[in-house]
Amino acid sequence: MESFSSFFQAQSSSASGWSSESLKNFRQISPAVQNHLKQVYFTLCCALVASAVGAYLHILWNIGGLLTTLGCMGSIIWLLSSPVYEEQKRVGLLMAASLFEGASVGPLVDFVIKFDPSILVSAFVGTAVAFGCFSAAAAVARRREYLYLGGLLSSGVSILLWLHFASSIFGGSTAMFKFELYFGLLVFLGYMVVDTQEIIEKAHLGDMDYVKHALTLFTDFVAVFVRILIIMTKNAVDKSEKEKKKRRNC
Repeated sequence: MESFSSFFQAQSSSASGWSSESLKNFRQISPAVQNHLKQVYFTLCCALVASAVGAYLHILWNIGGLLTTLGCMGSIIWLLSSPVYEEQKRVGLLMAASLFEGASVGPLVDFVIKFDPSILVSAFVGTAVAFGCFSAAAAVARRREYLYLGGLLSSGVSILLWLHFASSIFGGSTAMFKFELYFGLLVFLGYMVVDTQEIIEKAHLGDMDYVKHALTLFTDFVAVFVRILIIMTKNAVDKSEKEKKKRRNC
């Protein structure tokens, strides 16, 4: 946890003191890599739109569930196993995976819209701002500066999987649920930085697979968005219940 705290302290200090040195670090990214990043982020935006369409289709026809989750996993596996030169096919598979992922998150989105639509907007804006800030921080930082965090973040994901496995078998408490939410949010925020730097480094080494890189960032974005959405919704529900209790007591 000390490594995580030092990482976020470094992020805050760099955000408050971006200077000409930071811009020089950004200039270290070659024009070819900069064009690659533009392509990655454009593809990511298209994937997010496809995901929003998937969530909307669930609201219309209630299609989200196990089948859409399996469809998303199958599309990702098919994408990763396809050769890089089959560009149109891989882009289509990414859009399909995003659509299925949006439909899978659809039940949560539908519940939030019925409860308070403003929460959905706030969660998306918050995720977009966090993604932009952390990605920008990774881009202007020294190359490979935060890649060492990849091992720690992988360990964090393993902890989350074991906690989820334990809670599904033995039953989980409210405290464990909150820990999974907030710790998972911390882990995937860290992945936004690590994955951005890893994409930049791979591009410098000649890996220009923008579809795979967009998929990586899409996974990070959705993981953070879902957790922020759940946290904000839970806080709003708890606040609403407290207000109802106060009214009953009065």
